[in-house]
Amino acid sequence: MNLKSLLISSAASLAAVSGAHAADAIVAAEPEPLEYVRICDAYGAGYFFIPGTETCLKIGGQVRTEGKWYDAYSPTNRTGTLWHTRAELNLNTATDTEYGPLKTETVIRWDWQEGNSTQTKLLFANISLGGFLVGKADSQFMSFTNYAGDVINDDVIYDGPYELNQLTYNYDAGNGFTAVISVEDSNSSGSDASYGADWWSVDKGNHYAPDAVAGIGYKTGAWAFKVVGGYDSINEEGAIKARVDADFGAFSAFLMGGWNTDGDKLNKYAGTNLDRSACPVNDESKCGWGDWAVWGGVGVPINEKLKWNLQLAYTDSKIFAATTNVKFNPVKNLQITPEVSYTDFDSVNKDQWAGILRFQRSF
Repeated sequence: MNLKSLLISSAASLAAVSGAHAADAIVAAEPEPLEYVRICDAYGAGYFFIPGTETCLKIGGQVRTEGKWYDAYSPTNRTGTLWHTRAELNLNTATDTEYGPLKTETVIRWDWQEGNSTQTKLLFANISLGGFLVGKADSQFMSFTNYAGDVINDDVIYDGPYELNQLTYNYDAGNGFTAVISVEDSNSSGSDASYGADWWSVDKGNHYAPDAVAGIGYKTGAWAFKVVGGYDSINEEGAIKARVDADFGAFSAFLMGGWNTDGDKLNKYAGTNLDRSACPVNDESKCGWGDWAVWGGVGVPINEKLKWNLQLAYTDSKIFAATTNVKFNPVKNLQITPEVSYTDFDSVNKDQWAGILRFQRSF
């Protein structure tokens, strides 16, 4: 075999081997196209589309830690220092429908308090559509009037119940007029302290009639007015609150008054958050409003990072509460709040000073 024949034979052998390997080659699959998260700005900042759906999701929450000295709700609690830490996770969804946005709100809270006291709590869980809301949320007796002042100890003088189950309809005319009607039930089969101090706030087992709340409001320019009433079906009594707000930019202020249908009794809408030691042993009504209660407050923005707040409250049962704080935001979403409260419990001839230093990071 000459050199030319040898070269041709070798080339043919290499081509055959290369062909065999080519036949065995594995071809990689085409990569799936990535679906990037899309911003959903129709419902406010922070929402994004859940990939593959038309539902928008917002994730938020807060981490809070605070030191407490004494107790504005009790004339006998002189504990100092008590340290409390909280984490909260908020999940909100929204989907556009022919009846308006279909929304859900879920808030889960974890608390840790000095002395190994811990608590995990489903704070809110509700569904809303077309003005209707069903599920767990704060009572409309509170939220419709926007609670009380911008202080931590805003409910030393009780201004209504917090989280409970409800079926609510909110109406907004778009011209400043609003209205609400709600049936509410904190617990129809046992005790529940979610709406006041647990030494009195006990629902009757297996009662059949829910409580009721209704209110109207109007806002024009710097002024807003709201009135709301609540009926406690167990105690067969209730309360009415009226509130006026004014916001002039350089400062804001509010004045709110409440009337109890029977000043000799506590009910869910004119109850108490106070410790039992705040009223005489034989007269628990002295821990509540009596016939009436009044609240007032002012907020003054000093600059973009600093705001001063003051709230005063007084009742027919001669309880006086005053709280002031300064809210300092050194950076966005971080708030530092030192607060001082004073409460005078006239019926037991005692008073109390209390303080809080709170650090809160929201996201």
